[in-house]
Amino acid sequence: MRIGVAQKAPGAAERPPLVVIGASAGGPAALAVLLKGLPAKFPAAIVIVQHVDERFVDGLATWLGEQSNLPVRLAQEGERPEVGAVLVAGHGGHLTMRADGRLAYAAEPRTLAFCPSIDVFFESVCQRWSGKAVGVLLTGMGADGALGLKALRLKGLHTIAQDQATSAVYGMPKAAAAAHAAVDILPLDRIAARLARAFPMMATGDEP
Repeated sequence: MRIGVAQKAPGAAERPPLVVIGASAGGPAALAVLLKGLPAKFPAAIVIVQHVDERFVDGLATWLGEQSNLPVRLAQEGERPEVGAVLVAGHGGHLTMRADGRLAYAAEPRTLAFCPSIDVFFESVCQRWSGKAVGVLLTGMGADGALGLKALRLKGLHTIAQDQATSAVYGMPKAAAAAHAAVDILPLDRIAARLARAFPMMATGDEP
């Protein structure tokens, strides 16, 4: 199936291919498996929203960096996603994508069960990102991320949800499946390979 490409806004700067990932309960272990499966020269930027207490988010980024072939750090206000780097939503509210392709943190909405919210981030990417992108929703309790993943799919972008058998908690991926938000429903150990096919290595001799 063709990976969707969002229509480029007039005058928008060229933006890198992007993978956006949401996870909750069971997410750190799942993210470690996914990141380990990606090559060191993976040709896309990665941004992760993981439900975690802000006291532990610094440690999460450090630990994921130890599990990954790619550098991992907390996303900073005003930062642009970069190919070859993994950014993790950190302190300061809901991670969002700005119209200029930079990341930002927003205090609103305050009524959501989770902060940062996967839905808030995915929907901002849907509205404001121009370029190739893939959305991934991993294990987690509740339904956060399902509507955002559906918005990405309706925009014509490729979307992936983790399957029931490999999810520690089959809540968010189940909600995504029920909403027909996922183009692919895959076991965890096959998601990295699917992303590698979506973003093939361009240099001669590199393997996806």
